[in-house]
Amino acid sequence: MEKFKSGFVTLIGRPNVGKSTLMNHLIGQKIAITSNKPQTTRNRIQTVYTSEKGQIIFLDTPGIHKAKNKLGEYMVTVAERTLREVDLILWLVEPSTFIGAGERHIAEQLCNTDTPVILVINKIDTVSKAEILTFIDAYKDIVPFKEIVPVSALKGENTDELLQVMFEYLEEGPCYYDEDTVTDQPERQIVSELIREKALRNLSDEIPHGIAVAVDQMRERKAGNLIDIDATIVCERDSHKGIIIGKKGAMLKKIGSQARHDIENLLDCQVNLKLWVKVKKDWRDSDFLIRNFGYRKSDYDM
Repeated sequence: MEKFKSGFVTLIGRPNVGKSTLMNHLIGQKIAITSNKPQTTRNRIQTVYTSEKGQIIFLDTPGIHKAKNKLGEYMVTVAERTLREVDLILWLVEPSTFIGAGERHIAEQLCNTDTPVILVINKIDTVSKAEILTFIDAYKDIVPFKEIVPVSALKGENTDELLQVMFEYLEEGPCYYDEDTVTDQPERQIVSELIREKALRNLSDEIPHGIAVAVDQMRERKAGNLIDIDATIVCERDSHKGIIIGKKGAMLKKIGSQARHDIENLLDCQVNLKLWVKVKKDWRDSDFLIRNFGYRKSDYDM
């Protein structure tokens, strides 16, 4: 009988390489938010994949980048600390022969860890099969990789092969979570992230980095099958508040409508979602406000 294997695996990479998309695909459920804007993931999100072979606990970390404020420093600290705490590292890169300063910074971190590293070349659906070999060739010597696996997280190409490879490098171990567990994130945290995702997708580029979402209350009605959720979108400037609300409230309504759809799928019941917008200047440089909006101090402390 095959041994049951388990372990902790982190997904790292520069912002916007598809870490959250890959994790959501492997888990088969939307947990981590995705958008085409960098710095989408801020907390270290723990999700669980369980099969007959074993159990993999994924840590989706914030993208490693050059920090510009306290929130940025927090995100980088979380990502880099995770490298020392896991059994296996997946480094996601885009299909390119150009290895920029951001990738070289990550490679430097990886060369200083004893944790096994698998290179995952993502987004192969955007290039020809013949080109993939040139990308493998460009990367193969910058870190002593255990394996290099090309995938398309979006299309699900070669993701089964990636799971097989991960299990090869994990050791026999216990089932850490019940087999029906998919995340350790509280529902409120996921709800706030789903709202933030819709804001990221709908707002112009200069605003999303400066927003956070706080869920003020989640209350199930006595009749059941309906949850009232009140949430606040926090931004840094008065001018941003107007853009988030939109003409006659149109933008806020659009964000709320799209978020409600995903929240109903998550909670499997009807949702009455009410959104407000508040201005808190420079919240990204305030330790208190960073913690207040759900960015855990335990992840920030070294």
